[in-house]
Amino acid sequence: MTRRIQILLVILLVAVFGMGFYALHLKHQAERIPVRARDTRPIAPPVAGPTDKITLFIANDTDGTLHKQQATIALPADQSRRAQQIVRALISEYLEKNSTHPLGAGADVKNIFLVAPNLAVVDTNAAFADGHRSGILVEQLTLASIAHTLAANIPGVTRVKILVDGKERETLAGHADLTEFYDAASAGFPVTQ
Repeated sequence: MTRRIQILLVILLVAVFGMGFYALHLKHQAERIPVRARDTRPIAPPVAGPTDKITLFIANDTDGTLHKQQATIALPADQSRRAQQIVRALISEYLEKNSTHPLGAGADVKNIFLVAPNLAVVDTNAAFADGHRSGILVEQLTLASIAHTLAANIPGVTRVKILVDGKERETLAGHADLTEFYDAASAGFPVTQ
């Protein structure tokens, strides 16, 4: 009887070690599978309407410039919703993998209010500010990019105010002042074609 128990214990030990090696093999295989980044951008409802050419001012962190770029997107007739879609197109450029000015995952614009003939109030979501990289240049480039893009596409808009979740915030990510109105004409960043 003791011989049978010894044989059974040896078989059990071999089975335990075999399963351990197999689990280790599976772990190594799983580590080699490429991980795809999840797209965490919010899904915007489809916009019905004719497509129009718009001008985006894309920020470039490496040289501190704004690059003028044409895009064609569907735009609604309502000016506020039109402005929102234009800024969404700009933000989607920054959420791309090889962006020259990456924003945090999930950044989006909730609404844009055209308050006065020359003022646009941009209400962003919390992910826009919370996930924004800190630094004077990158924060100022974001604000200049939005202001220039709105000024180029919405007639009469020259000043922009940024809100986060409908509330005023002191800074974007510690540096750029969000308590003030941002003037597109005095942005001070070179624009390239």
